[in-house]
Amino acid sequence: MATEIDRLILKFQNKDTLAFEKLYRMYADNICGVINVIIKNPERSQELCQDVFVKVWEKSASYTPSKGRFFTWILNIARNMAIDELRSKSHKNQKQNLNTITFVDIVTQSEDLDNTTDTIGVEALLKGLKEKCVLLIDLLYFKGYTQKEAAEEIDVPLGTIKTRLRACISAIRKKFGL
Repeated sequence: MATEIDRLILKFQNKDTLAFEKLYRMYADNICGVINVIIKNPERSQELCQDVFVKVWEKSASYTPSKGRFFTWILNIARNMAIDELRSKSHKNQKQNLNTITFVDIVTQSEDLDNTTDTIGVEALLKGLKEKCVLLIDLLYFKGYTQKEAAEEIDVPLGTIKTRLRACISAIRKKFGL
């Protein structure tokens, strides 16, 4: 049985502009906030947010509900575009992003986020992980560091980063029964 959001997404995929507008109103503030967490530039974040929604509109047929939530799909597109922006403008040395806990607060405190959306599970993902894992996930996934850059940032060998990341991913998989 299709939910209201499922029907809305289907209309969106069929290029219904009213569905697009409603989804934009539901998610734009959150997406812009996530982009701003990464690039630390509110004006550019707004511009990138618009670009994200144009890309989502153009690629709407590629969304598959069985592979994950719609919000997660948009969020991944936004995150990738923000990281591309960071790298394209050589902001690597100005990585003054907010920490992971602040990121979770931005997403969970938004009034526009649909109550049925579980804020992509970020809070549940991080809860109970070792501090080293939270730091590594923050650097690699939220701040866009490469493994080599993360190794330099926390002053450990690259091999250690790779080993820790595997251990962190294993802990997450075990935690969620994957």
